Amino acid sequence: MLASLPPEQIVGASVLDIGGGVGAMQAELLGAGAARGVVVELVAAYEPFARSLARERGIEDRTTFRVADLLEEPDAAASAEVVVLNRVVCCSPDGVALTGVAARLAQRSLVLSFPRDRPLVRLGLRAINGLQWAMGRSFRVFCHRPASLFAAAENEGLRLVEQGHGRLWEYAWLGRT
Repeated sequence: MLASLPPEQIVGASVLDIGGGVGAMQAELLGAGAARGVVVELVAAYEPFARSLARERGIEDRTTFRVADLLEEPDAAASAEVVVLNRVVCCSPDGVALTGVAARLAQRSLVLSFPRDRPLVRLGLRAINGLQWAMGRSFRVFCHRPASLFAAAENEGLRLVEQGHGRLWEYAWLGRT
């Protein structure tokens, strides 16, 4: 996914990694020449691990970690030249709306990954959701239609530049028009 971004999109750029967990994607972009980055995450428990990763990679002075729900508080994060949504839209029934928020915050590029919209993938996600239900957990996974995700980004002025896929996941790079 990140390999789809040419160096001129990365070098010197600000990065916003939405739902970035420990900040691995942001760390990769900072290692590739991005200037600074912010991880915005729903789960505060990731913060010590994000700080540890940043220390290990020598980027702690160029990264920050924030806890916020951008669907509830879309202004909780500043815009950035590159915005990343890696395996995040599938964690929310509002993944399409989250893509729109991310696109609004993307000054230059939005890169995102999501489950492939294929019958076997959908069946697998239903099985995961069934297990979550059986274990009494409220977390569910969702498979949003790529066209809906792209339309949310396009409504914010981005256009699809590149897309690709593996067996289970797709990725897309959308750029500012």
